[in-house]
Amino acid sequence: MADHDLTGFDRGTFTHDGTTRRLLRRGTGPAVIVMAEIPGITPKVLEFAARVADLGCTAVLPVLFGTPGRDAHPTAHGRLNSALYTAASMAKVCVSREFTVLATGRTSPVVTWLRALAADEHERCGGPGVGAVGMCLTGGFALAMAADERLLAPVLSQPSLPLALTRRRSAVIDISAADLAAVRGRCEREGLQVMGLRFRGDRLVPGDRFAFLRRTLGAAFTAVELDDAAAHPDAVLPPHSVLTEHLIDAPGQPTRAALDGVLDLLRTRLLDRQDETAVAGEA
Repeated sequence: MADHDLTGFDRGTFTHDGTTRRLLRRGTGPAVIVMAEIPGITPKVLEFAARVADLGCTAVLPVLFGTPGRDAHPTAHGRLNSALYTAASMAKVCVSREFTVLATGRTSPVVTWLRALAADEHERCGGPGVGAVGMCLTGGFALAMAADERLLAPVLSQPSLPLALTRRRSAVIDISAADLAAVRGRCEREGLQVMGLRFRGDRLVPGDRFAFLRRTLGAAFTAVELDDAAAHPDAVLPPHSVLTEHLIDAPGQPTRAALDGVLDLLRTRLLDRQDETAVAGEA
Protein backbone atom coordinates (compact mmCIF):
# COMPACT_ATOMS: atom_id res chain seq x y z
CA MET A 1 0.00 0.00 0.00
CA ALA A 2 0.98 3.66 -0.34
CA ASP A 3 0.72 6.34 2.33
CA HIS A 4 -2.83 7.38 3.20
CA ASP A 5 -3.55 11.09 2.74
CA LEU A 6 -6.17 10.96 5.54
CA THR A 7 -9.00 11.80 3.19
CA GLY A 8 -12.29 10.97 4.91
CA PHE A 9 -10.94 11.65 8.40
CA ASP A 10 -11.51 14.86 10.34
CA ARG A 11 -8.57 16.23 12.28
CA GLY A 12 -8.64 17.71 15.76
CA THR A 13 -6.95 17.76 19.13
CA PHE A 14 -7.80 16.89 22.70
CA THR A 15 -6.21 18.32 25.83
CA HIS A 16 -6.31 16.87 29.32
CA ASP A 17 -4.21 17.84 32.31
CA GLY A 18 -1.91 19.95 30.15
CA THR A 19 -1.26 17.27 27.51
CA THR A 20 -2.54 17.90 23.98
CA ARG A 21 -2.56 15.23 21.31
CA ARG A 22 -3.83 15.14 17.76
CA LEU A 23 -6.91 13.12 16.83
CA LEU A 24 -8.45 11.68 13.69
CA ARG A 25 -12.21 11.07 13.55
CA ARG A 26 -14.55 9.38 11.14
CA GLY A 27 -18.24 8.54 11.29
CA THR A 28 -21.18 9.29 13.55
CA GLY A 29 -22.71 7.42 16.46
CA PRO A 30 -21.21 6.09 19.70
CA ALA A 31 -17.46 6.62 19.99
CA VAL A 32 -14.87 3.88 19.64
CA ILE A 33 -11.32 4.82 20.63
CA VAL A 34 -8.96 3.08 18.17
CA MET A 35 -5.39 2.93 19.48
CA ALA A 36 -2.79 2.07 16.88
CA GLU A 37 0.02 -0.41 17.11
CA ILE A 38 3.69 0.33 16.51
CA PRO A 39 4.74 2.16 14.36
CA GLY A 40 1.57 4.28 14.28
CA ILE A 41 -1.67 4.94 12.44
CA THR A 42 -0.90 3.05 9.23
CA PRO A 43 -3.23 2.71 6.22
CA LYS A 44 -4.31 -0.68 7.59
CA VAL A 45 -5.28 0.88 10.93
CA LEU A 46 -7.23 3.52 9.02
CA GLU A 47 -9.00 0.74 7.09
CA PHE A 48 -10.06 -0.79 10.38
CA ALA A 49 -11.26 2.59 11.63
CA ALA A 50 -13.30 3.00 8.44
CA ARG A 51 -14.97 -0.35 9.18
CA VAL A 52 -15.89 0.92 12.63
CA ALA A 53 -17.38 4.06 11.10
CA ASP A 54 -19.30 2.06 8.50
CA LEU A 55 -20.78 0.07 11.37
CA GLY A 56 -22.47 3.23 12.66
CA CYS A 57 -19.92 4.39 15.23
CA THR A 58 -17.50 7.29 15.46
CA ALA A 59 -13.93 6.04 15.14
CA VAL A 60 -11.58 8.24 17.18
CA LEU A 61 -7.86 7.72 16.69
CA PRO A 62 -5.47 9.48 19.08
CA VAL A 63 -1.97 10.04 17.69
CA LEU A 64 0.20 8.43 20.36
CA PHE A 65 3.29 7.89 18.16
CA GLY A 66 4.31 7.84 14.51
CA THR A 67 3.08 9.78 11.49
CA PRO A 68 -0.63 9.28 10.72
CA GLY A 69 -1.17 7.68 7.32
CA ARG A 70 2.42 6.59 6.77
CA ASP A 71 2.71 3.07 5.39
CA ALA A 72 5.32 1.07 7.28
CA HIS A 73 5.59 -1.66 4.65
CA PRO A 74 9.04 -1.72 2.96
CA THR A 75 7.45 -1.43 -0.49
CA ALA A 76 6.29 2.08 0.38
CA HIS A 77 9.55 3.69 1.55
CA GLY A 78 12.21 1.01 1.27
CA ARG A 79 13.33 -1.55 3.80
CA LEU A 80 15.88 0.67 5.58
CA ASN A 81 13.57 3.68 5.91
CA SER A 82 10.74 1.47 7.14
CA ALA A 83 12.97 -0.16 9.74
CA LEU A 84 14.26 3.22 10.95
CA TYR A 85 10.73 4.61 11.18
CA THR A 86 9.52 1.64 13.21
CA ALA A 87 12.56 1.83 15.47
CA ALA A 88 12.00 5.56 16.06
CA SER A 89 8.37 4.94 17.07
CA MET A 90 9.41 2.16 19.44
CA ALA A 91 12.17 4.30 20.93
CA LYS A 92 9.69 7.09 21.66
CA VAL A 93 7.50 4.65 23.56
CA CYS A 94 10.39 3.13 25.50
CA VAL A 95 11.75 6.46 26.76
CA SER A 96 8.37 8.05 27.44
CA ARG A 97 7.09 8.07 31.02
CA GLU A 98 3.58 7.75 29.59
CA PHE A 99 4.11 4.10 28.66
CA THR A 100 4.88 1.28 31.08
CA VAL A 101 6.83 -1.16 28.92
CA LEU A 102 8.49 -3.53 31.40
CA ALA A 103 7.00 -3.01 34.85
CA THR A 104 4.32 -5.40 36.11
CA GLY A 105 1.26 -4.45 38.14
CA ARG A 106 1.06 -0.96 36.68
CA THR A 107 -1.30 0.85 34.33
CA SER A 108 0.49 3.10 31.84
CA PRO A 109 0.02 6.79 32.78
CA VAL A 110 -1.28 7.56 29.27
CA VAL A 111 -4.43 5.61 30.15
CA THR A 112 -5.57 8.51 32.36
CA TRP A 113 -5.50 10.75 29.28
CA LEU A 114 -7.29 8.08 27.22
CA ARG A 115 -10.05 7.74 29.82
CA ALA A 116 -10.56 11.50 29.72
CA LEU A 117 -10.72 11.33 25.92
CA ALA A 118 -13.31 8.55 26.11
CA ALA A 119 -15.42 10.59 28.55
CA ASP A 120 -15.23 13.63 26.27
CA GLU A 121 -16.13 11.61 23.17
CA HIS A 122 -19.04 9.99 25.01
CA GLU A 123 -20.43 13.44 25.74
CA ARG A 124 -19.81 14.53 22.16
CA CYS A 125 -21.14 11.45 20.37
CA GLY A 126 -23.81 10.22 22.78
CA GLY A 127 -24.94 6.62 22.99
CA PRO A 128 -24.87 4.21 25.92
CA GLY A 129 -21.09 4.31 26.26
CA VAL A 130 -17.77 4.01 24.47
CA GLY A 131 -15.76 1.22 22.85
CA ALA A 132 -11.98 0.88 22.82
CA VAL A 133 -9.72 -1.19 20.57
CA GLY A 134 -6.05 -1.41 21.49
CA MET A 135 -3.40 -3.06 19.34
CA CYS A 136 0.03 -4.39 20.25
CA LEU A 137 1.62 -1.99 22.77
CA THR A 138 -1.75 -0.28 23.25
CA GLY A 139 -3.68 -3.56 23.53
CA GLY A 140 -3.81 -3.59 27.32
CA PHE A 141 -4.87 0.07 27.41
CA ALA A 142 -8.38 -0.96 26.38
CA LEU A 143 -8.56 -3.23 29.46
CA ALA A 144 -7.35 -0.53 31.84
CA MET A 145 -9.76 1.99 30.32
CA ALA A 146 -12.61 -0.37 31.23
CA ALA A 147 -12.18 0.53 34.89
CA ASP A 148 -14.35 3.50 33.85
CA GLU A 149 -18.04 2.58 33.60
CA ARG A 150 -18.43 4.45 30.31
CA LEU A 151 -16.25 1.87 28.55
CA LEU A 152 -18.65 -0.84 27.39
CA ALA A 153 -16.70 -2.72 24.71
CA PRO A 154 -12.97 -3.31 25.36
CA VAL A 155 -11.01 -5.16 22.67
CA LEU A 156 -7.41 -6.27 23.28
CA SER A 157 -5.79 -7.10 19.96
CA GLN A 158 -2.38 -8.76 20.48
CA PRO A 159 -1.74 -7.00 23.85
CA SER A 160 2.06 -6.93 24.11
CA LEU A 161 2.83 -5.22 27.43
CA PRO A 162 4.65 -5.81 29.60
CA LEU A 163 7.24 -7.12 27.16
CA ALA A 164 7.43 -10.87 27.76
CA LEU A 165 11.11 -11.03 28.67
CA THR A 166 10.55 -13.30 31.68
CA ARG A 167 8.00 -15.94 32.65
CA ARG A 168 6.48 -13.57 35.20
CA ARG A 169 5.94 -10.84 32.63
CA SER A 170 4.50 -13.35 30.17
CA ALA A 171 1.73 -14.28 32.59
CA VAL A 172 0.37 -10.78 33.32
CA ILE A 173 -0.86 -7.73 31.44
CA ASP A 174 -0.15 -4.01 31.85
CA ILE A 175 -2.78 -3.02 34.40
CA SER A 176 -2.66 -2.11 38.09
CA ALA A 177 -4.25 -4.36 40.70
CA ALA A 178 -6.82 -1.67 41.50
CA ASP A 179 -7.83 -1.20 37.86
CA LEU A 180 -8.00 -4.96 37.30
CA ALA A 181 -10.22 -5.36 40.35
CA ALA A 182 -12.50 -2.62 39.03
CA VAL A 183 -12.77 -4.34 35.65
CA ARG A 184 -13.42 -7.72 37.26
CA GLY A 185 -16.13 -6.15 39.41
CA ARG A 186 -17.81 -4.69 36.35
CA CYS A 187 -17.73 -8.07 34.66
CA GLU A 188 -19.46 -9.64 37.66
CA ARG A 189 -22.01 -6.88 38.27
CA GLU A 190 -22.72 -5.51 34.81
CA GLY A 191 -21.93 -8.35 32.46
CA LEU A 192 -19.01 -6.47 30.88
CA GLN A 193 -17.40 -8.57 28.14
CA VAL A 194 -13.70 -8.30 27.24
CA MET A 195 -12.37 -9.65 23.94
CA GLY A 196 -8.75 -10.58 23.27
CA LEU A 197 -7.12 -11.62 19.98
CA ARG A 198 -3.75 -13.24 19.27
CA PHE A 199 -1.93 -15.66 17.01
CA ARG A 200 -0.90 -18.77 18.91
CA GLY A 201 2.75 -18.53 17.87
CA ASP A 202 3.12 -14.83 18.70
CA ARG A 203 5.98 -14.52 21.19
CA LEU A 204 4.98 -10.93 21.95
CA VAL A 205 1.63 -12.15 23.26
CA PRO A 206 2.29 -15.43 25.10
CA GLY A 207 -0.49 -17.90 25.75
CA ASP A 208 0.14 -17.46 29.49
CA ARG A 209 -1.13 -13.88 29.21
CA PHE A 210 -4.50 -15.03 27.90
CA ALA A 211 -4.57 -17.82 30.49
CA PHE A 212 -4.14 -15.14 33.17
CA LEU A 213 -7.07 -13.18 31.73
CA ARG A 214 -9.23 -16.31 31.66
CA ARG A 215 -8.46 -17.04 35.32
CA THR A 216 -9.07 -13.44 36.34
CA LEU A 217 -12.16 -12.57 34.30
CA GLY A 218 -13.67 -16.02 33.81
CA ALA A 219 -16.42 -16.28 31.21
CA ALA A 220 -16.32 -12.49 30.74
CA PHE A 221 -13.11 -12.90 28.71
CA THR A 222 -13.53 -14.08 25.12
CA ALA A 223 -10.22 -15.29 23.71
CA VAL A 224 -9.78 -15.46 19.93
CA GLU A 225 -6.60 -17.44 19.27
CA LEU A 226 -5.66 -18.12 15.67
CA ASP A 227 -3.22 -20.53 14.07
CA ASP A 228 -0.22 -18.79 12.53
CA ALA A 229 -1.16 -20.26 9.16
CA ALA A 230 -4.23 -18.00 9.18
CA ALA A 231 -2.07 -14.86 8.89
CA HIS A 232 -1.66 -12.97 5.63
CA PRO A 233 1.41 -14.43 3.89
CA ASP A 234 2.51 -11.09 2.41
CA ALA A 235 3.01 -9.37 5.76
CA VAL A 236 6.61 -8.50 6.63
CA LEU A 237 6.63 -9.61 10.26
CA PRO A 238 5.65 -12.99 11.77
CA PRO A 239 1.95 -13.40 12.63
CA HIS A 240 0.95 -10.66 15.06
CA SER A 241 -1.47 -7.96 13.86
CA VAL A 242 -4.84 -9.73 13.72
CA LEU A 243 -6.97 -6.78 12.60
CA THR A 244 -4.50 -5.01 10.29
CA GLU A 245 -1.28 -6.24 8.68
CA HIS A 246 -2.05 -9.97 8.99
CA LEU A 247 -5.74 -9.72 8.12
CA ILE A 248 -6.92 -11.71 5.10
CA ASP A 249 -10.05 -9.80 4.28
CA ALA A 250 -12.09 -12.52 2.61
CA PRO A 251 -15.12 -14.53 3.73
CA GLY A 252 -14.22 -17.80 5.41
CA GLN A 253 -10.79 -16.60 6.56
CA PRO A 254 -10.13 -16.90 10.32
CA THR A 255 -8.78 -13.36 10.56
CA ARG A 256 -11.89 -12.02 8.81
CA ALA A 257 -14.02 -13.96 11.30
CA ALA A 258 -12.02 -12.35 14.13
CA LEU A 259 -12.63 -8.90 12.64
CA ASP A 260 -16.34 -9.65 12.30
CA GLY A 261 -16.38 -10.74 15.95
CA VAL A 262 -14.91 -7.42 17.04
CA LEU A 263 -17.44 -5.48 14.99
CA ASP A 264 -20.23 -7.62 16.39
CA LEU A 265 -19.13 -6.83 19.96
CA LEU A 266 -19.17 -3.10 19.17
CA ARG A 267 -22.57 -3.43 17.51
CA THR A 268 -24.08 -5.38 20.40
CA ARG A 269 -22.68 -3.25 23.20
CA LEU A 270 -22.98 0.20 21.63
CA LEU A 271 -25.56 0.23 18.84
CA ASP A 272 -28.08 -2.37 20.01
CA ARG A 273 -28.11 -0.86 23.50
CA GLN A 274 -28.61 2.57 21.97
CA ASP A 275 -31.68 1.27 20.12
CA GLU A 276 -32.99 -0.36 23.30
CA THR A 277 -32.59 2.92 25.18
CA ALA A 278 -34.43 4.82 22.46
CA VAL A 279 -37.32 2.35 22.49
CA ALA A 280 -37.54 2.52 26.28
CA GLY A 281 -37.63 6.31 26.09
CA GLU A 282 -40.56 6.22 23.67
CA ALA A 283 -42.55 3.80 25.83
